[in-house]
Amino acid sequence: MKIRSVQAFLLSYPLPGPPRLTYYGGERTIVKRDAMLIRVEANGVVGYAPGAASEHWKRQIETVIGPFLEGRAALDADALRVQFAQLHPSDWELHKIYCCVEVAIYDLIGKAKGAPVSELLGGRIRDRIRLYGSAGMYMPPEEYAAEAALTKSLGFTAYKMRPALGAEEDLRTVQLMREATGPDFGLMVDAHSWWRMGDRSYSPETVAKLAGQMSEYDLTWLEEPLPPDDHEAYRRLKELDLLPLASGEHEPNEAGFLDLLEGPCVDYVQMDVVCQGGYSMGRRIFTEIARTDARFAFHCWGNDLEVMAAAQIGICWPETVVEWLEYPCYSTPGRKFMYPFPLAQEILKTPLEIVDGSLIVPAKPGLGVEVDESVIERYPWIPGPWSYFTLISPNETFAVTADHSVKWTDKK
Repeated sequence: MKIRSVQAFLLSYPLPGPPRLTYYGGERTIVKRDAMLIRVEANGVVGYAPGAASEHWKRQIETVIGPFLEGRAALDADALRVQFAQLHPSDWELHKIYCCVEVAIYDLIGKAKGAPVSELLGGRIRDRIRLYGSAGMYMPPEEYAAEAALTKSLGFTAYKMRPALGAEEDLRTVQLMREATGPDFGLMVDAHSWWRMGDRSYSPETVAKLAGQMSEYDLTWLEEPLPPDDHEAYRRLKELDLLPLASGEHEPNEAGFLDLLEGPCVDYVQMDVVCQGGYSMGRRIFTEIARTDARFAFHCWGNDLEVMAAAQIGICWPETVVEWLEYPCYSTPGRKFMYPFPLAQEILKTPLEIVDGSLIVPAKPGLGVEVDESVIERYPWIPGPWSYFTLISPNETFAVTADHSVKWTDKK
């Protein structure tokens, strides 16, 4: 079975408005949401994968990775990856892009062999993985509380939000969320805005004080409350043993993940299958996590194809190692979350099966889902960043692209 073509399609959904979200450090404008659909074909069988919606990624796939794969036999995904790495031994960024395309190769091989991707990755030991509803972006405390209650009503067992209202209001938000959801519901606080506010960013002392105050509300974790590359700051905060900490989505390489574990810096290590090394990185990290007291939680901030791609490897490990998978919650008619992003669900022909807050991972061949290629025509690419942060002090604007492992991109 020889690979005949490798394609990467960029997709966009322009947000009506667009939303302008004010927060303690300034304002965030979200003009669109993007996606990439990777398509690999061999002998009439097609494998799919999600990708980081980047024009650079598309060029690399079309000019470097595609020409390498086309004409090669799709029999052993690991062997192909090793051969590619031998040709580009020091280009880690290119290797990450390849590992994303590799998800489509696994989907292709699984379909050809009649086996789910999980079986190709070592074998599933469970058929479901726990999801947490992820939304909550820059709004009054009462609205966070209402959204947390809505997430619970949909069957999820945990909710993640993004505080950015100033220390006192952030704390009040957590209090109101706990009151709205009761004691037996998980609450995750993704505090990445705390170090993205320029001169108004929270100091380490403020972060430690807030962490101690928030610990009274039994958080599942506090995520990225400090700059993610400052591992020493995380070590010091973890030594205070105030509440569980999480980080990882901005780690540039394996050494960064290992340092988080060995520090120890966090209780939950996070990684995005799409943009941080795919299945090969996941397998290496999970092996190391299994030797520690830490656990793993997938970062996933895109569409349902991304969710399923992560789930296929997650169920190959016990919940004591791979505990959580992030599920982004978007607004739909009659249900208000952050904003609408219909492409996130429409990329698949049928909805994911979610029961009691867990994703049921199908045992069908490949990734176990059917991709709807009509999204390629229905959601044409809109060039440019998808989001902007405008700071109060210093007065400057930063753009954010699709790669979540990059803290900032170019200034506007």
